[in-house]
Amino acid sequence: MVDARRASHEDAAELVRLRGLMLAAVRGTEPGPGRWQDVARENLREWLAEPEPWLAAFVVDASDGGLAACAVGTIERRLGSPHNPSGLVGYVFNVSTDPDHRRRGHSRSCLTALLDWFRDRDVRTVDLRASEAGLPLYRSLGFQVTHDPAMRLSLPPTTAD
Repeated sequence: MVDARRASHEDAAELVRLRGLMLAAVRGTEPGPGRWQDVARENLREWLAEPEPWLAAFVVDASDGGLAACAVGTIERRLGSPHNPSGLVGYVFNVSTDPDHRRRGHSRSCLTALLDWFRDRDVRTVDLRASEAGLPLYRSLGFQVTHDPAMRLSLPPTTAD
């Protein structure tokens, strides 16, 4: 298995490319180019350069100079509870492998590095949403399906998007 490295702000464009591949796999259709990519690239450039990061990305480099795979995660601060006194919760998203580099352990390497990053910051609860294809990997790393109901509210934009 290839070791993952910590992504830098210079990886932003490739991380957004891999995000597009992940969204296509989950939704069944590739998202078209648009403003979302520009915003995501700029956000990643800023967030990955922060001295006290609350977001981290781990990547495996492809031999062609791009990225073969990635896993991105954030740390959320919540009030503590009996099962999570620190209140810190990790959230994993954007686990993606380029189709030309699949079945080589790259996502496992990226995700394992991200989980180590969470552990080093005293995060003891980590959540994610899994695609059907990702379930075997996540289960092998100890993730379990929860029975907590998830709900979402989509607020309308306040500016023209």
